[in-house]
Amino acid sequence: MSIDSPAANAAFAKQIGIQFLLLSDMNKKMLTAYGILKGYDQQNQTYEWAQRANIVIDKNGVVQHIEEGDSAVDPNNALTICTKLHGKADAK
Repeated sequence: MSIDSPAANAAFAKQIGIQFLLLSDMNKKMLTAYGILKGYDQQNQTYEWAQRANIVIDKNGVVQHIEEGDSAVDPNNALTICTKLHGKADAK
């Protein structure tokens, strides 16, 4: 999920060679709901930015994993969680 436009996300995905859709939250509803929309003040103006985070939500809508900050740049932890969730679903 990104604060960027769908077009910007598509260009970024192409640039880094990923094969899945990057979602856009330009209206900032999800970013606000998950507490990752941050603000900073500069010269009497407040600017908003999305803190980097990986959030894994299972098929029932339950948040299974949240990783915030610099370590969220590497999606391997989220991928590991997704793989484990998929394995649990297959085992049922």
